[in-house]
Amino acid sequence: MTTPRIAATATVALSALLLTACGGDDPPTRSQSTSSPREDGAQEVQEAESRLVATYDGGVMVLVGESLEVVETFELDGFTRVNPAGDGRHVLVSAGDAFQVLDTGAWSTAHGDHEHHYVGDPALTGVEFEADHPGHVVRHAGTTVLFSDGSGRIEIFQPDELADGAPETEVVTADLPHHGVAVQLANDELLVTLGDETTRTGAKVLDAGRAEIARSEDCPGVHGEAVADDETIVVGCENGVLVYRDGAFTKIPSPDPYGRIGNQAGTDDSTVVLGDYKVDPDAELERPERVSLIDTATNTLQLVDLGVSYTFRSLARGPQGVALVLGTDGAIHVIDPASAQVTGSIPVIGAWTEPADWQQPRPALVVDGETAYVTDPAASEVHAVDLAAGAVVASETLPQIPNELAGAKG
Repeated sequence: MTTPRIAATATVALSALLLTACGGDDPPTRSQSTSSPREDGAQEVQEAESRLVATYDGGVMVLVGESLEVVETFELDGFTRVNPAGDGRHVLVSAGDAFQVLDTGAWSTAHGDHEHHYVGDPALTGVEFEADHPGHVVRHAGTTVLFSDGSGRIEIFQPDELADGAPETEVVTADLPHHGVAVQLANDELLVTLGDETTRTGAKVLDAGRAEIARSEDCPGVHGEAVADDETIVVGCENGVLVYRDGAFTKIPSPDPYGRIGNQAGTDDSTVVLGDYKVDPDAELERPERVSLIDTATNTLQLVDLGVSYTFRSLARGPQGVALVLGTDGAIHVIDPASAQVTGSIPVIGAWTEPADWQQPRPALVVDGETAYVTDPAASEVHAVDLAAGAVVASETLPQIPNELAGAKG
C-alpha cells in the first residue's frame, strides 16, 4: 500500500412526465443553519446542499447547486479537468502532474437511520495523487480508480477516506503507458485497458490478488467505460464494444465496419449503456447525429438518430435510467432505452457549434438526481433543469467562461 502526496429502464410514465409537466417554482434558498459553527467553521443545515465545480481558463469555480451562486474560485495554471471523487463531497482536479483534491465544502454524514448535513468553505486540501498526464477517473462500488496516461500508473482508493486527508492507495501498473482506463468491481476484480503510445487493442481483467483472469484484444482503439446494472463493464472500440461480465468478455460489433464508440454513460439502474457513435475514420472532427444503446442483457446494439449533433460532454443518465443527450440545438433529448425511442426534448440554451479543439469550451451536461445542469460558454451561463418538469428552474451568469463541469451531491 502506498500513500499519495499532501435501474430499470425508463417507464412510459416517466417519459410522459418529462414531456408534459409544467415548470417548477423559483429555486429554493440555502437550508437554514440548525447549529452553531463547528471548530472547522462548518454549519449544520437541514438538507444536503449540492455543489458544482466548473473549470475555466485559469482555474476552477465552486457553485451552490440550488442557487448556482459562485462561492469560491481557485486559480490554477494550464488546462484543468474535473471529476467527482466519489464521496459526494470532493472533486478531483487534473492539473499539471497530479490529481488535486478539492473539498467543495458541503457534505453529509450518516448517524443511525438518518444523516446530518453540513456546509463550509471550499478548499484545495493539499492532497495530491502524482500522475504523469492524469487521465480517466472512474468511480464504482465505493472505490475510485485513477489512470496516469504517461506512466500507466493505476491508483485505487476508498473516497470516503478523503475527509480525513490522504487515503491509503493500491498501485497497479498497466502493461504499457497509454491513454487508458481502469475499473474496479465490487468483487475487487480490476479491468485495465491494453495499449501503448500509438495503439490501443483491448482490455484484461485482474482478480483480487491481481492475477490475470481474462483478456480480449478484439477492441481496436479502446476508449471510455461505463458500468451497467452494477456488475457489467462496457468499454468502447472502433468497431463496437467489449462487455465484461461473470469472468468473460463478449464483443458486440457495430453495424458499420468502422463504428466507433468512445464515450459512454451507464447506470446501476439499467442494463443499457448510452454511447456516442462515429463512422468516419478519416474525419478530423466528425459531428455525429446518432447515439448507440448497448443492451448488456441481450448483447445487442441499437442506433438512435437524433437529427442533431452532440459532443463527448453531452451524454448523461437521468431518473430511472433514461438516456439524456445535450444536442447542438441547445436541447436535452430524452431517450427511453427500453424502446430506443426519443420521447421528447427540453430546450435549455441557444444553438451552438462544436469547436475544432477539444480543449476549447463547449456546453456540458451533468445530472444530479432529478436535476440536470447545463453550461453555456457562449453566454458564460449555467442552468439548472428540473427533468421531471422538463423546464429550466434556475440560471446564473458566471464571472468566467465555463468549460468542464462536475457535481458533488453534498
